[in-house]
Amino acid sequence: MDGGPVDHKFSIAPMLDWTDKHCRYFHRKLTRHAVLYTEMVTTGALIFGQGDYLAFNDEEHPVVVQLGGSDPAAMVKSAVMCQQRGYDAININVGCPSDRVQNGMFGACLMAKPELVASCVAQMRQVVDIPITVKSRIGIDDQDSYQFLVDFVGTIAEAGCDQFIVHARKAWLSGLSPKENREVPPLDYPRVYQLKRDFPHLQLSVNGGVKTVAECLAHLQHVDGVMVGREAYTNPLFLNQIDAAIYGDPRALLTPHQVVREMLPYIEQQMTEGARFWHIARHMLGIFQGVTGARQWRRHLSEVGHLPSSGPEVMLAALAKVPEF
Repeated sequence: MDGGPVDHKFSIAPMLDWTDKHCRYFHRKLTRHAVLYTEMVTTGALIFGQGDYLAFNDEEHPVVVQLGGSDPAAMVKSAVMCQQRGYDAININVGCPSDRVQNGMFGACLMAKPELVASCVAQMRQVVDIPITVKSRIGIDDQDSYQFLVDFVGTIAEAGCDQFIVHARKAWLSGLSPKENREVPPLDYPRVYQLKRDFPHLQLSVNGGVKTVAECLAHLQHVDGVMVGREAYTNPLFLNQIDAAIYGDPRALLTPHQVVREMLPYIEQQMTEGARFWHIARHMLGIFQGVTGARQWRRHLSEVGHLPSSGPEVMLAALAKVPEF
């Protein structure tokens, strides 16, 4: 089966412990068009876990679930579960370098096993009709030649994957922490640009180190999409420029104050279902980044928001500390 690709001109990266459903709902208030990603969820968690690892809000669409795994049978079973829940696409994690991920035989170490990834893609495509995509690095350890990347992408593309997100750094599978792997290996955007020239029929997005709309637009001269991670999280107001600049949608923007107020009904509703206030509020700490009153906003939320008794009134009190503009 085969579904059409999701428009990936701009997407927000899957970030473990960060891009949960509350974070994604908040980000959707700032951009109508950006593609949102879940945190990575493993096949083991989906098949054997007790929690609901696939929960999301209808407002989040387009939303992609990122899967961690390498056993084709488990990937097939998980893919069916993801499609049944209504996700717009499934992304396979071939980029995370952490030891825990390697021990489970998924993430960046799979770049050394393109045939295995291709097998997962091919078998998943047999059972679902939403797109199966891959997120990878440009290489791992000493396997970092351009030819290595070409062979990796070519093998998986032959299995029917036509959308790749490439973090423009290689990953060191030992010796560097996941944080260091996001910062130490040098960025090589031209290598991703060359990949697009050599595979013009594929949808290719670049990821890594992007912090401004101007940088996004520069990348889009060479590739089909840009994925932004930490900047979108720590400075979420950045996202309210995306719809007009990248998607040509000039509809009126919400101010940060309006975004916060629009989150209040969601917070109330989620708390009636058992969510803690802080689990939602923590994603909003950066909404006033660079604005007068931002420090007071963050301090009040951080000092009071984690208390079990906290609720929307804490957010209103923090909001009162930031002048409207």
